[in-house]
Amino acid sequence: MSYQVLARKYRPQRFSEVIGQEHVTRTLKNAIDQQRIAHGYIFSGHRGIGKTTIARILAMALNCRSTDQPNPEPCGVCDSCVEVRAGSSVDVIEIDAATNRGIDEIRELRDAARYRPARDRFKIYILDEAHQITDAAFNALLKTLEEPPPHIVFMMATTQAEDIPQTIRSRCQHFSFHAVKFDEIVSHLGAIAAKENIQTDDEALAVLAEAGDGSMRDALSIMDQAIACCGTKLSGELVRGLVGNVGSEVFEDLMGTVARSSSEEALRTLDRLMIEGHNPAHFARQLVRFLRNAVVAKVAGDDSSLLQISSDERARAGRVASQFSEEDLARFLQIMLRTFDELGYRQEQRFHLELGVLKLVHAQRILPLEQILSQVAGETQRAPEAQRATPSRPSPVSASSTAAPALSAAPRQQNPVSPFEADRARKGRSFDPEMSAGLPAIQTQTSVTATAIAVEEPQASEDPGTTEDPGRIMGHVLAELEKAGHKMLASTLESGSVTLKGNELAVSIAQSAAVIDLMMSAEPKRLANAAASAAAGRPVKVKVNVVSGVPAATNGATTVVRPRNGASARSRAAEDPIVQRMREKFGAEIRTVIDHREKN
Repeated sequence: MSYQVLARKYRPQRFSEVIGQEHVTRTLKNAIDQQRIAHGYIFSGHRGIGKTTIARILAMALNCRSTDQPNPEPCGVCDSCVEVRAGSSVDVIEIDAATNRGIDEIRELRDAARYRPARDRFKIYILDEAHQITDAAFNALLKTLEEPPPHIVFMMATTQAEDIPQTIRSRCQHFSFHAVKFDEIVSHLGAIAAKENIQTDDEALAVLAEAGDGSMRDALSIMDQAIACCGTKLSGELVRGLVGNVGSEVFEDLMGTVARSSSEEALRTLDRLMIEGHNPAHFARQLVRFLRNAVVAKVAGDDSSLLQISSDERARAGRVASQFSEEDLARFLQIMLRTFDELGYRQEQRFHLELGVLKLVHAQRILPLEQILSQVAGETQRAPEAQRATPSRPSPVSASSTAAPALSAAPRQQNPVSPFEADRARKGRSFDPEMSAGLPAIQTQTSVTATAIAVEEPQASEDPGTTEDPGRIMGHVLAELEKAGHKMLASTLESGSVTLKGNELAVSIAQSAAVIDLMMSAEPKRLANAAASAAAGRPVKVKVNVVSGVPAATNGATTVVRPRNGASARSRAAEDPIVQRMREKFGAEIRTVIDHREKN
């Protein structure tokens, strides 16, 4: 007799022998006991977890001849059970739907379903890979599936249940299969190894189970391959080399180089693995899994049931998790997930893998923004004490002094410390006590939110006391527009009245709003703003107002509109200590200010 692979040799023949699908087997056995047998079943789930096997066991249970009615546990020795197990039963028809997926094949099935079974109780159709059937073929089967003859039972096995039309799913009982648990695969592999007189250690079984990725059939196939390669004694090292996996100790060493911020050691580790012939994409996938396990160990502990790995790998994941914070581990996992995704379509995979590992090293040096803000808050809370220690002459704060510092007693940092340098000093325990302050909650409350966003509009700072001539500024704007070819727009703007309100040059025109919008497009607006700013020597924005009646020309007059609530929103934002500190540290500038008090 020819050799039979382990996946077929140890295929379950009873519901009690199925591993990891108790919710399905229990329901089907109860249905047979209660004689509540449906005419259609859909079995969906991961590959190699028992869908077709359970369909065959159910077929044997329905047609078992050891009793006068369906038997929840088929005997396995009667003619019907033997023929179903051998695949030669006349009344149990298995169809490969990936090949017989057209409407003609389904029509033949529908016509044959009208005839009673040749010998058994039921005529059973098992459709494997049922999602491959075309929509037209499903429509041809719809009426037969809705009202089948009493002797017909349909069983459809698929890995993609969402591709089966809802009209078909609503007429069948749908069973969703689970991936087999890691411990269950290890236990089953150990039992089979004992029956085959194969010596295995725990590490070898763990590697086989991990390579199976929740599929019992995949794990058995890899075990068959390992026995052919290594003989009757399987060790973890031999099995890992066979499947191309890297030992978890390599990942622990690699993350140790990340903890030490040693880019050279990390690159040397990758170089050694590449010389040994490891695939970059496969290595990145393993590193992603290891980092995921480290995150889980950090969050839930290395003894959590969420870790489907061996005890040795649990210990390694726990040691790595103890070296980093939860935020660092989550950042590492995100970096490697992006790197693994990029390796699928990049040419130089090794270079991209090295870049991803270097990002892990560099990510160690990044300071969270919350820590920066907390340090600023700490300095802000210490500022009143410095002001009391060094009294200064009080001076009124006007709305026009937008750049006046609110903390005159606190010296400004001329050379702000780089976050990278501060983090290196923090890790070396030789940092400035001011930078190492704790993380106090920010208690400074303000109703002004300064948002640093890049826009093309000029900076709008209030200056009520300005004496620039709006007519002269408008003349420059009109000249630039005519030079750029916008003569119609220049002529229209020339007929309006001009006022200068802070940093806004307002032009009031008695014209249709649609016409103004059509002429004042993005390019003319940019030219007008640039010309006005150049003429005034400061940022000025040109705004066109459409009015029903234009007052007398006020060219040359300056109208100052004072903001509500005293100082302007931009002034209050610029004087806020936290905003000033952020501008010093990052060289930022205030581009847009939203005053929530005015919005409310």
